[in-house]
Amino acid sequence: MNITTLATGLKFPEGPVVLPNGDVLVVELLRGTLTRVTPDGTTSVVAELGGGPNGAALGPDGRVYVTNNGGMLGFEVGGFTWASGIASDYVTGSVQAVDLTDGSVETLYTECDGQQLRSASDLVFDAHGGMYFTDYGKSDGVTGDKGRLFYAKADGSSIRMLTGGMEGPNGIGLSPDGTRLYVNETFTARVWWWEVAAPGEIKGGLSLGGSGGGNFLYTAPDYTNFDGLGIEADGNLCVASMVHAGISVVSPEGELVEFVDINVGNDPGITNICWGGEGLRTAYITASSTGKLLKVDWPRPGLTLNYGPDGQPSGNAE
Repeated sequence: MNITTLATGLKFPEGPVVLPNGDVLVVELLRGTLTRVTPDGTTSVVAELGGGPNGAALGPDGRVYVTNNGGMLGFEVGGFTWASGIASDYVTGSVQAVDLTDGSVETLYTECDGQQLRSASDLVFDAHGGMYFTDYGKSDGVTGDKGRLFYAKADGSSIRMLTGGMEGPNGIGLSPDGTRLYVNETFTARVWWWEVAAPGEIKGGLSLGGSGGGNFLYTAPDYTNFDGLGIEADGNLCVASMVHAGISVVSPEGELVEFVDINVGNDPGITNICWGGEGLRTAYITASSTGKLLKVDWPRPGLTLNYGPDGQPSGNAE
């Protein structure tokens, strides 16, 4: 598998998004920016977001929507950068929208029913223009929040909590036909799914005691932390895997199709994946602990995103 480094010097990149012209956007969690990477690897700041931008997706109006965790602490372990905890200037988590024409930022949501968004993590748009997003929760190392799952409209008019009680929900995606919602948890390294009954309505309950009422799909067989996820055109889940660094490719039936080792500079922080290029056969993967954006020739095509590079609503977004 051919892996090349497209960009370096990024401050914990996350949430890659491919634009129609072939540029790739990433959020820099520890810099507080939305950043553009051109095909030759040149980087430039599109917008100053503040806090801790964590996930991104193109929305129905052409803006880029960002889930912002409000800010984390950056620290090093063994020479690798990580992000966790609560930044000293933390105020709230949020969902933001960025106009790519001028870099202007609108904050759409900071609370739901009077309860603060604590650490908005990642999002996915459905074909109806609504977004599902995870709220990881905040922890000070002694006590911590339970994670939650939300559904909100892109115009800022409506938000509701769908479920709670989760253990660090992070990556999120929809099946190709939009009938399943997938969410993974970071430290449990588990993937859960719900049936999508209607826009913003989910049903679980097939797994006794499932996190957030979800149905169990898969868990890692070794010490692995899960981060973002993407969906292939055939419906497989590609779960960004940290510590045991790579991409866990999981079938909708919960079987491990393959584990793709991503070993670039021994970076343990593989955090997210999206696709672009001809036939959506090029994967863009964030190696966050060394600040890189990777370009990978992928063995299978990625799923066309709702409101993605070709503008057609179909399936999943990062």
